Amino acid sequence: MSAILIFLAVLAVIISWWMAQQRLMSKPWLEVGHQGDRPQREGSSIPTAKIGLGVFLAVVGALFALLISAYFMRMGLNDWWAVPIPGSLWFNTGVLVASSIALEWTKAKAQNGNLEAVKAGLGLSFVTAVAFLSGQIFAWRQLAAAGYVLADNPANSFFYLITGMHGLHILGGLVALLRTSLKVFDGAPIKTIRLGVELCAMYWHFMLLVWLILFALFAGWANDFVEICRQLLT
Repeated sequence: MSAILIFLAVLAVIISWWMAQQRLMSKPWLEVGHQGDRPQREGSSIPTAKIGLGVFLAVVGALFALLISAYFMRMGLNDWWAVPIPGSLWFNTGVLVASSIALEWTKAKAQNGNLEAVKAGLGLSFVTAVAFLSGQIFAWRQLAAAGYVLADNPANSFFYLITGMHGLHILGGLVALLRTSLKVFDGAPIKTIRLGVELCAMYWHFMLLVWLILFALFAGWANDFVEICRQLLT
């Protein structure tokens, strides 16, 4: 519980700092100036869409932090049997890394105005993301065939819940990626889709980071780190 409170406190500080940088807490009616003057904004000029996505990702991060904390608290009981990691998860991880790299490359090409490269990058990102989701379903089927069904063990339930939640967020990102791709293939000017590509890349990098943490969690690599944190908090 202490770890959750610390995480939420840090999250609140980051959001407050970001809002201050965007002057979202300013009081323009108290600013002095002549009519018609346009005040010069200081600080970052990040678009509102990026701010909204950043706040959304902060909420998503808090959700996964709560799930991970519940996972660690539950795994300490006697009825917990760890789920073996299917070999396909390694392939899925590599595919998601490739999808994130492709979107970062696409973002760079969008900044340079290379429309054809943007089309190729978006297509590759979409295909690899679909491959990731398909691989996750295949991993589920492997576990179910081996007898690791949803209600058999609390560890099974957590595995399906957390990976399913992550998959739903990837599916939501695919919808946004598809909308951006359709705009590009419909002939929209490159300058009008740059922000959409940047938002997709930002979302994809975050979901990749979440998945890497989850993969380390299920593989057992995070146990030592959590034990150190527990000793520091107690």
